[in-house]
Amino acid sequence: MAASWEHTFRNRMLSFEANRPSQSEEVAVSIKVRVAMGCFHREHSPHAFEIIDRQLLAIPMTDQEFSFEEHESGPELLVYLAMTTAGITLAKSVIDLIITIIKARAKGVKKGDTRSAPIELIVRRVEKDGEIREEMVLRIGHNDPINPQDIEERLKDAAEKVLRTDKDN
Repeated sequence: MAASWEHTFRNRMLSFEANRPSQSEEVAVSIKVRVAMGCFHREHSPHAFEIIDRQLLAIPMTDQEFSFEEHESGPELLVYLAMTTAGITLAKSVIDLIITIIKARAKGVKKGDTRSAPIELIVRRVEKDGEIREEMVLRIGHNDPINPQDIEERLKDAAEKVLRTDKDN
């Protein structure tokens, strides 16, 4: 019997956290860029992944405090969010990579990558009790305008929502 995506996700997050235990002011989350339907991986999106790979190589190793995971449905970044009194902080390199992935998908489709279904940006985390919380950040088509500042704001808002506990709501 195949493991559920939830079980697989929990294990992926546990493995990520085990490789770099968080500081008390950090929380591990997943930022997933997935297609609404179909595939978004190297085999079907070579033009997009050429752009994504260049961006990954440009990130200094000292800034790579995330894990880049490839899935058939699209890339996922496992990252730590810094929690401050002013809110959450997401590394600039992570925000830039997310924006690059979204732009790469649009450019790749225009250059002939298959499947032009919209992509969805989702933030997830695993609670201490094993419950998975997730927030949809946005859904964007390959012809829709891409506003990096809007994406960054929405990403931070969604991250804050998945980090809230029930007593915060």
